[in-house]
Amino acid sequence: MKRSFKVLVVSLLLSVLFLGLFTVTGFAGKKLKFAWCPTITDPFYFMIGKGAKAAAEKYGVDLFVSEYPKAWGPEIQIPILKAVAARGDIDLMFTGPASKDALIPVLKEIYDMGIEIITVDTYIGDGDYTHPPIDFPLSFIGTDNFQGGVEIAHRLAKMIGGKGKVFVETTNPDVSSVAERVAGFKKGIEDYPDIKLVGVEYNLDSQEKAQAQVAAALQANPDIVGIFGTNLYSAQGAYQAVVNAGLTGVVKIASWDATVDLINALKAGKVDLVLAQRPYDMGYLAVEWGYKYFTQNAKVPKRINPGFFFFTRENVNDPEAQKFIYK
Repeated sequence: MKRSFKVLVVSLLLSVLFLGLFTVTGFAGKKLKFAWCPTITDPFYFMIGKGAKAAAEKYGVDLFVSEYPKAWGPEIQIPILKAVAARGDIDLMFTGPASKDALIPVLKEIYDMGIEIITVDTYIGDGDYTHPPIDFPLSFIGTDNFQGGVEIAHRLAKMIGGKGKVFVETTNPDVSSVAERVAGFKKGIEDYPDIKLVGVEYNLDSQEKAQAQVAAALQANPDIVGIFGTNLYSAQGAYQAVVNAGLTGVVKIASWDATVDLINALKAGKVDLVLAQRPYDMGYLAVEWGYKYFTQNAKVPKRINPGFFFFTRENVNDPEAQKFIYK
């Protein structure tokens, strides 16, 4: 009787141990496999990939990286996402949706296949994943773009003495990140009654188109004194148009994304302010939180903001600032 009781106790303990192992890992020892699906070929997305790789190495996650598309758009991104999902071995996919609306059904379809979803840099819907119908992604990990736009407005206003005409060069109206930057900038500029926003143009991620649009804006409004370029291509096109017009230093340029090119342009006086996001942290956090979700049953925050940093000519050479450059 005693022996039978001991056997029963041992069996129960082993069952609890096994159940605990299965609950914690969710895969009973299977190595996790995450997929990083970048949205375009640019330094920002390469930095996300670097952060993801570092976290994957730390936590023992197998990281699959899809191709880096040469152009931006849901029509390019969707086939890549579907092909990655069709592999059948992915536990979690993280990506930057190229459209806040067009990517909803495909990411939901992938989620319904049993693949967890994290969006980085950009989101789907309104970005609030806490309520239906878009509550299936684990998290959105990205910059507070609206607040960044507000702060850009305040800093640019200071540079132009709180008065004059300003112009915004941006990319796509249906991409969450840049839409929030423009909205934040407009909100910030409202605090300055002597500053007039004379236009917002969309270049669809074409530096050449951005340059042409800014050149046209300068011709139509020769008294523009400030320009906000909402991403790499917008800012590069903007400062080149200003250089070509011989207005370097006269027209102040605030830019978004700390690429090597924009940092060099800042040092050369072609750009006056650069907001650096933290893409490395976005990639790292996506893998880290995914790992915690699967192995620790962690409750993942529905929104994670890694923060941002401002480069000026006064701090651009500071040793501590170098980690924020997209190298």
